[in-house]
Order: sequence, then C-alpha cells, then structure tokens
Amino acid sequence: MTDGEDRSPDAPPGVDLEKPSAARIYDWYLGGNQNWAVDREFGRKIEQLWPHAKHGSRHNRQFMNRAVRTALDDGIRQFIDLGSGVPTVGNVHEVVRDHLPESEQASVVYVDFEAVAAAHARLILEREGATEWAALVQQDMRQPKAILDDPETQRLIDFDQPVCLLMIAVLHFAGPDDRPLDIIRGYLDRLCAGSWLALSHMTVPEDDPEAAAGVLRFAEQYKSTANPVWLRPRDEIASWFDGLTLLEPGVTHLTDWRPDFDADNLPPRDLAAKPFAWCGVAEKPESADSGR
Repeated sequence: MTDGEDRSPDAPPGVDLEKPSAARIYDWYLGGNQNWAVDREFGRKIEQLWPHAKHGSRHNRQFMNRAVRTALDDGIRQFIDLGSGVPTVGNVHEVVRDHLPESEQASVVYVDFEAVAAAHARLILEREGATEWAALVQQDMRQPKAILDDPETQRLIDFDQPVCLLMIAVLHFAGPDDRPLDIIRGYLDRLCAGSWLALSHMTVPEDDPEAAAGVLRFAEQYKSTANPVWLRPRDEIASWFDGLTLLEPGVTHLTDWRPDFDADNLPPRDLAAKPFAWCGVAEKPESADSGR
C-alpha cells in the first residue's frame, strides 16, 4: 500500500482540509488512512528533517497496544486515553474489540482537544457501532476535573473499579508551567487503587550528540505551533511514577517494554529510532492517598 494518495476518506462536516492536522499526520506515520495530501506533505517534510518520526510513532503505538492487552489480561475493563488523536490503526477500542471475547466488554473514553481529531473520532466510532461503549470527550488533557466530570466519562467509567489511564506521547506537549506531575495526580487522585498509568514521552539521547541534535531540530519545528514539544530526560519521566508500583520491566525504551517480537535483533531503522522515548506502566497501590 502506498502513502495514501489514493485512499483519502470522506471528511467530517466542517473540517478544514487545507491545513495539516497533527492527529492526521500521526495517523499517516502509523500507516493509517485518515489523512489527506496536506497532512502527508507535512509529514514528509518532518521525515526529511528527522527520519525517525514514522518508526518512533509505530513503536509508540505498539507499546500502547501491548499495555492495553496486558491491562485486559489483568482484568481491567476501563480505559481513558488522553490525547488520543484519530482512533485508528490499532487504537484502544480496536485492541479491546479484537482481544476480548464477544461475551465481554470494556469501556473506552478518548480525550482530544483538537477539533479535527474530535470530528474524525466521533465519525469513526459511529460508523463502527461502538458508541455504546466508547466515546470522545473534547477537552484539553490539562483539565482533569473537566474530563473526569464530563457526562460521557461519567456514563462509561465506574470510578469504584480500576481504570487504565493512558498518557501515551502526550505529556511532551505540556510545558514546565503546566506542571506535568500535577496533571498526572489530578487524574490518579480520582482513580481507585488497582488502576494503572501507562505513559510514554519523547527524550533527548544523552550519549549521542548527533542524535540529540536531530531530535532537537524536530522539536524546534513545533515551537511556532499551538503544540510545542518539550523533551525531557529519563530521570524526570521516571519520577512521575513515584508512589506507584512499576510493572516489570520498569521505565524502558518503547521496544523494550514486554516485547512480543525479538527486541534484541531490531532492524537498523527501528534500532536507530529506539533512544528517543521512554515509557512505563505502573499500578496505584492500596496505600496510595491523594498526596502519594
């Protein structure tokens, strides 16, 4: 299949197809079909600047898929996906539908502030007949109370039962003034013990100046947009799990978190993309309180 030049889908009403959408660009990186020529053009420009964008995006999506399946196998049946983008190419509701037997069901709340992503998400969920158990809340992930109190969240999520909170490649859009740890706590404080936090975040390789310069050029492109990217070191990302019980193997690169493939023999381009993100999954313990 090609980049998608001949497979652009119908556009939701009111969506501007003259401007690239971050959600649709990410969909293109993943090999999806919810993107248009303007998105693909922008994506190719980013690839020329930083050639790891597609492979890193796919590693990120694969990590999320493994985390969701692991949560399902552990009995969790509720998911809140922050900064979900366009819900295609193995997103949460698709993993749930494919992994669970027909006799079981889970609930999925997607959250995205971008109007384009919200329009596409609602259209996809309606077309797939998933609206009884999956929904889109159009809110900024920096507003945990508004998201958790939203009628759709209240309809689908039982806060007396464990929830898997997915913060996949979203906190690098939160700057220091947004206080990322406070954002995380704003969600976890409302979730019961036994809930999970699955998180991934872009980083700068500390031992490879050339690789670091490349990802910094990538981040520089986003400074003039509504979604600037903040790259953080492993220690800071790992500190966000303090007070939680980290699942094995702890804070790792994306391809090293419970791989279902031979992670020791990655192809060269996958290996080259590996150092640019950290991830982890942790459980809220019984002893956790609002201050952790």
